[in-house]
Amino acid sequence: MIRIMPDRFSELLSMDHAWASTTVLSLDEESSFEGQSGLCYQSSYDQLYDWALIQQQSASPCWVVNLHGHGSSGDQLYTRKDICENWLPLFKQYDCNIVTPNLRGNAWMGPAAVADLHELLKYLRVHHQARKFIFVGGSMGGTSCLIYAICHPQDVDAVIAMCSATDIGDYARWCRRNQDVNETIHEIADAIEASYGGSPDEQPQAYFKHNVLGNVSKLKMPVAIAHGDADAVIPVEQAQSLAAKLVRHAHFKYDELPDGDHDAPLMNLRSLFEFILKSELSEKI
Repeated sequence: MIRIMPDRFSELLSMDHAWASTTVLSLDEESSFEGQSGLCYQSSYDQLYDWALIQQQSASPCWVVNLHGHGSSGDQLYTRKDICENWLPLFKQYDCNIVTPNLRGNAWMGPAAVADLHELLKYLRVHHQARKFIFVGGSMGGTSCLIYAICHPQDVDAVIAMCSATDIGDYARWCRRNQDVNETIHEIADAIEASYGGSPDEQPQAYFKHNVLGNVSKLKMPVAIAHGDADAVIPVEQAQSLAAKLVRHAHFKYDELPDGDHDAPLMNLRSLFEFILKSELSEKI
């Protein structure tokens, strides 16, 4: 089980944000800052210290697990203006509590991140009476939602993944081949290999275990994905491949946005979220 470290939250957050010392210094486990509580914990996987933000606005057992994108951190939902203005009111409208884990930064849901998130959800069940988890994310966050869903499907009641990779090994190779296109793709290639302990050729078992396409039979929960067909960061073929495998899934939705760039699907969350809530399995959520 993760070890809760309430006295270290502000220290950890300041490592990610230079402004933390003035804006969130008072944040601690269960202490409120604009409706969020800060949770600091020590991983049982390797003793790493990390943090998450919790917003429990009601007694609802339904929680949104919002996983952030590459280059961001666990507060992206509250600090990135377009996401905050479009996503947060939607979660509040449907009376969902929210957890936004930092989850090792740019981890791309490698083995350590999976272990940490599994323990964090256990904590929420015990201490916050969480019972149902809707996973929501875009880019690295969406990729991570899908990967976690195949690693621990019992923890996931629904998945919404936008502009996401579905074969982490294939995507890692694509990033390495295209690393000179821009700095971000190069950084992603490095981050994936760091998280998985090497390249796909060096760590084939780790990549296969986290390969959504290779473990698609585990996605029995409602799944909604969206992708722009002009995405230059994660190729649309990643989404198309998953859509082809889930074509007979009773509760699956795929939106492909013509001429949409990498961020285009992020503003499409409402239709995906409401599809999930209206699915035939909505009583589970």
